[in-house]
This record gives sequence, C-alpha cells and structure tokens, in this order.
Amino acid sequence: MRVAVAGCCHGELDKIYETLALAERRGAGPVDLLLCCGDFQAVRNEADLRCMAVPPKYRHMQTFYRYYSGEKKAPVLTIFIGGNHEASNHLQELPYGGWVAPNIYYLGHFECPPYNPSTIRSIYHVRNIEVYKLKQLKQPIDIFLSHDWPRSIYHYGNKKQLLKTKSFFRHEVENNTLGSPAASELLDHLKPTYWFSAHLHVKFAALMQHQAVEEGQTAKATKFLALDKCLPHRDFLQVLDIEHDPSAPDYLEYDLEWLTILRATNDLINVTGNQWNMPENNGLHTRWDYSATEEAMKEVLKKLNNDLRVPSNFSVTAACYDPCKPHTQVQLIHRIHPQTTEFCAQLGITDINIRLQKAKQEHNLCGEHEEQNDVESNDSGEEQSEYNTDTSALSSINPDEIMLDEEEEAEDNVHSDVNTPSVEASSHQTSDFSTSFSDVRILPGSMIVSSDDVSGSPSGSEEKADEAVELGDGKDLTEVASKRLSEEHEPEQRKKIKRRNQAIYASVADDDSDET
Repeated sequence: MRVAVAGCCHGELDKIYETLALAERRGAGPVDLLLCCGDFQAVRNEADLRCMAVPPKYRHMQTFYRYYSGEKKAPVLTIFIGGNHEASNHLQELPYGGWVAPNIYYLGHFECPPYNPSTIRSIYHVRNIEVYKLKQLKQPIDIFLSHDWPRSIYHYGNKKQLLKTKSFFRHEVENNTLGSPAASELLDHLKPTYWFSAHLHVKFAALMQHQAVEEGQTAKATKFLALDKCLPHRDFLQVLDIEHDPSAPDYLEYDLEWLTILRATNDLINVTGNQWNMPENNGLHTRWDYSATEEAMKEVLKKLNNDLRVPSNFSVTAACYDPCKPHTQVQLIHRIHPQTTEFCAQLGITDINIRLQKAKQEHNLCGEHEEQNDVESNDSGEEQSEYNTDTSALSSINPDEIMLDEEEEAEDNVHSDVNTPSVEASSHQTSDFSTSFSDVRILPGSMIVSSDDVSGSPSGSEEKADEAVELGDGKDLTEVASKRLSEEHEPEQRKKIKRRNQAIYASVADDDSDET
C-alpha cells in the first residue's frame, strides 16, 4: 500500500495535491492514502479564521474552502489530525472525527468556542483523558500520528545533523525538553510500527528499539518520521510502501476496539473546570481498566449492525467563503454537527457539544454571571492536562514557529475579535510547481537512519550506523543538507523571528534563502 505522509499543511491543499501528483508520476504509481500530521487548517469562512491560534495578520483563507464547497475534490483519500494552528471551531463540531469535505477525514478531538486568549491556546492541548483512553488499546498499532514529536525521539536518530540544521533546538534537546511528554508516554506504551509527526518544521527519521515486555518475546521497534512544512524545497511530503492486507476493503472502517473504549469511557467525560485524576488501581476507584473485552466488542458490533464502515455522510454546516462576496461579520456559532449526532446515537455515547451547551445553559439559569475569565478551563470542554503541552512557540527562539505573544497580541483579544473583520484571503496565483514544489524525496521502506548518537541512545542498543536516509536521486540527506535545507542560526533578536514567521504564511512562497 502506497501511503503519502505530509508535514504541516497550513491550508496549502492545492500545493500538497499537486506535489503528490508529481510524486506519483515520478514514482511507481498512484498513492492510496494521504496522511497529514496537523496544522491542516480546515478554514471554511472568515469566522473560522478568527478561531485560529495565530495573530490576525497570519490568518489567510488558503485553499481548503474550495474542497469544502465542492468546487474541488481531494484526488486521494486524505486523513488528518489537528495541530496548534487550526480552525478549532470547525474541528470542535467533530469531537469523534468525521468528514470535513468529500474524501477528507478528520481524526477527532473536542473543544468549545467562543475562545479567549487563554482558551485559544488550550484548545490544542493534550488532555489526560485522551492519553488515558489511548493507553487502553491492547491490539497492535501500525501507524500513529501526532502533531508534536514524542519527547526524547531525537536520541534515536541523527541528532548531530538535526542540531546542525536546527541549532536553536540545542538547549531543549540537551535538557530533554523538546517535544511532547504525552506523546513519549504513548510511544513507550503503544509501540506502533510507524509514528509520523510534523510541528518542528524539519525532516527527521529515527528508529526506536523498544524493550521486550516479557523474556523470550521479540522486542518491537518504531520507525519515526517527521516532516517539514509546505514550502518550496522543503521536505514536507514522503511516499512510503507499507504492508497492507490485500483483502481489506478500500474504504474507511471504524476500529472496533477503539469504539468499545469510547463507549466504556463515556462517563469519564468532564465538562467542568475541576481537575480530577484518571481512575487507577490504587483502591480509590471501583474500575480502572477500560480496555476492550471480547464481550464488550461483540456488543458494540451488534449495535452497529455488524457494519464498521464509516458512512459517507459529509454535509455542509457553515456558509462557505466566497472571494467575490467576503463577509467580515460572519457570526461564530457553537454548532451541533449531524455527523457527530449520528455517530453518538449509533454507538450510544454522549455528544460532547450537547453536554457543553447544556452545562452553559444550567450555569446561566443558576443566575451566575458568566465571566469569560472564569471559564478559561471550562471552554476547553475537559479537565486540564497534567502535561505541559502548550507548544505554540515550542522554543522561545524558534524562528520557524508563529509566536502568539507579539506586540499586537497584547491589544488583540480573541473573544472581542469575533465581531471584527478578518484579514483578507491571500491570493492564489498559479505557480510553476515543476520548479518550486517538486522536491519530493523517497524514503526506503526500512527507514534506516544514520546517527552518531544511536550507540549511546537511551535504549542501550548497539546498532551500526548504516547509510543515511536516501533521497529519490540516490543522494543521502547528509550530503545535500547544506544545499537543500536552510542555514538557520539562532536568532539574535525578536524582530528576526517575526520576519521569519511572516514568511511562513506569505501568499507567494519563498525559498529559505530569502528569509532573514
């Protein structure tokens, strides 16, 4: 099965698909599936723009709305996860996932608009319950997607080359604070065959050898790959051949084990701001194991009439952006999505958006004054996480990531911005993709990495440093790094960061050599 993986999309769907078409012409045939690792930006209209955790000047319509309206259709089945720069009000409508456009499927998470400067950041934080539910999985996992990297994964790849390319990561790498601790915990627990990420805007491959759970068992290994953002001459797309059951259907199916866990943990959902701990085997909880039993899975399968097929039930729930008739005063509405309603009714679980609306109504009926500052945690729709996952800036000196605390942000209140005009949509001029977006690199199926640090990795493995990750033209990553990747150095002042950030969302993409 030929699978394409993309890094940070940033709304550039047209460029992603055109690059993919070029890769298919150069490669061994059509791609079966496209996986996008966050910052997808499924922006339908001007209201969606205002729900992105970026300063207003970086809010551009990009091209997703054309797929939402039906003007265009994704040429390949596309599955994506959320990142820290998303139209979160749109994704909130699909807390358990769903179609955001024909042939484009979102793997869900939930939050609640309206947002203030605090909650527009906390929207994308990892929740305790999300980690808890994922840790109930027992069956083997082939592919896991996360926007941020698992913390410590850089020790299992070519760390020397990574720090040469991204020197401003050095402090966090040396202190082992770069990346997500929640993702690292899940990596150790789930041990998937592949793990794909984005967020740090650099291509990086690693091979993590896990410890065998029991003596005599074969130790599992995870092949990790992170990709860059969608810009010319950047490694933002990778095509892989992944083992696949040829008898499997050519459409999406729900995972029975995961559905069973969702149903079992339905009562654990908390829509208040009160912090509480997940159930543990510590004598304080009557139940702490919510993994799927055979009996429970049979019950769920029966509820679904023995049909795990994901229905093709996409529907338009919001007015789509019209470049000829811009609406700067589009109202922001907390919507109940029919896909979520159907899914929850069939599985017998709670629609989190209905529960949130009910909680707000009860709060108002009690006569309490609903101050925005009092609901900073409530509006996230769940308890606060024990994980420090606000990676909006990653590092205070990361020139590749948009910073939210710029000077104008001190004056810009996201909640009040709901009724202010959004920035103009960026123009989309036809560009020569054969020269700008043709840097597609083919990584061997083995994803073998070369690293000076592998022998000293935390796993204690003594793997030989094999050849570096190969490119489509036969050259290795180390050889071309100085030519193809930006010579980025630690910025000396904040002004420099802003200029780089601006380049990320420029309507006409420039090469790294143009960044200051």
